[in-house]
Amino acid sequence: MKPSANPSEIARETLRQLAMRRTPPTPDNYRALYDEIAGNSPAEPLHWSDMIRGLITQFEARHTGITPARKRKILDHVLTSSGSPEKLFDRLQSLTKSWSQGEAAENMPIVEDEIVSTGPATGDAAPQMDAEMRELFAQLLENAIGVLLVDTPELAQEASALSADMRAARTPEQIAGLTVRLKKFSYRLQFIAEDQAELKAALLHLLQLIIENINELVIDDDWLHGQVSMVSDLVSQPLSLRRLDDVERRMKDLIYKQSALKKNLNDARDRLKIMLASFVDRLADLSNSTGHYHSKIEQCAGKISRASDIAEISDVLDEVMTETRVIQLNAQRSRDELVEMRSRVEEAEKEIHRLHDELAQASDMVRHDPLTGTLNRKGMDEAVDREVGRIRRHNEKLCVALLDIDNFKKLNDSLGHQAGDQALIHMTQVTQETIRPQDTLARYGGEEFVVLLPDTTLEDAIKAMVRVQRELTRKFFLHKNEKILITFSCGVAELGDEESPCEAITRADNAMYLAKRAGKNRVVAA
Repeated sequence: MKPSANPSEIARETLRQLAMRRTPPTPDNYRALYDEIAGNSPAEPLHWSDMIRGLITQFEARHTGITPARKRKILDHVLTSSGSPEKLFDRLQSLTKSWSQGEAAENMPIVEDEIVSTGPATGDAAPQMDAEMRELFAQLLENAIGVLLVDTPELAQEASALSADMRAARTPEQIAGLTVRLKKFSYRLQFIAEDQAELKAALLHLLQLIIENINELVIDDDWLHGQVSMVSDLVSQPLSLRRLDDVERRMKDLIYKQSALKKNLNDARDRLKIMLASFVDRLADLSNSTGHYHSKIEQCAGKISRASDIAEISDVLDEVMTETRVIQLNAQRSRDELVEMRSRVEEAEKEIHRLHDELAQASDMVRHDPLTGTLNRKGMDEAVDREVGRIRRHNEKLCVALLDIDNFKKLNDSLGHQAGDQALIHMTQVTQETIRPQDTLARYGGEEFVVLLPDTTLEDAIKAMVRVQRELTRKFFLHKNEKILITFSCGVAELGDEESPCEAITRADNAMYLAKRAGKNRVVAA
């Protein structure tokens, strides 16, 4: 830390170092570590004897407008409200100086932001802490810090108790006691924050290991590609509610899609198993029929050898012919059934392959446009609902920009649809690189796109879209080594308090047509 660093940064680093070194957070330790980080030389010793001698002299002296009782009250307040030796020394020195200059009670100084009563000496009048400020501190402890301490009930109860005591504090003694308690509470809160940060890092690392192991253990993991990539992106980037919401919705839709596809896949495999079982049964029947046929032939051969005339031989031959026809019919029927079964097996295999391919593609085509990779209409509707709910909860602004590529039909007709598709991809890539991470780009239809700009005023939204236009003039679209300038006309609308998102998009659409009529390649406010 450089000596010229901001004092608040030095103080923050001092608290962090105290926590890391597990050093007791006493005033002396804090001061020594603060000077070490700031590069200050050790503080000079305080000359208490000279200061006390002067204080006693001025306390015993007579001053116009300041009674001995008044002096005693002021001195008592300074002694009870000073939290460190350095602060006490400075305040007593300031008090001695003010008395030596003969200042009246109404001109007594305000020391270290604590008000020494300037009114008449009336009984037990105490310094008044601003009621509104105390209420704000109490609300901060209850609503913000208390919510963050759900996993540490002891600290949560202490925050609640501090909040109640903050509202009830009236006397200097109560306020001084609250100051000491708040300091201890802040140190403990620092430890909890560091523990939670370490826990979060450990959990994210564990999740990353699980993802890597899934890739290693699953051989045919095409259908897991979507989930793995989404969770990997989530782990590798800073967490936010907006990102978690988006991943949760995509995962739910993907899980539903995969459930339906896997059911069809299992049905196809079950049909294949049934056909294979039938095939085995048919082979068994054919084997039995063949065995019976051989037995009959052996019997007939015995009869022929024992026959004494032609008539007996003729009967045996008729029996042989009959058995031969039966086995021939069985063999033919088995052959036909096996041919049909083979055809059905081939169809089942094709269905399994089709379902595998569909399952592998499902991860990337749930909420996104397959050509540009931006959100499709369904994904845009969900993003709009999410953003509108968020900005209305926090009383923030949301702007909607609708842009349409200029002369896109002419580009398609002259260069071909494939070049038109590449132009759309180029435009979306430049737009996504230019807008903020929290902004959302969606394909509205054809060559029309919508950009959601949360926490943005109308003026800033217009500037953002103009920046995109300038980037498109810098980054040309190349087609067969030929530079082609892509421009768009854009309308921007700020969502009204009682306005629906559809109405805002309609206003932006009307403004976009005004931009077209005004000469294209411009941004118009709705």
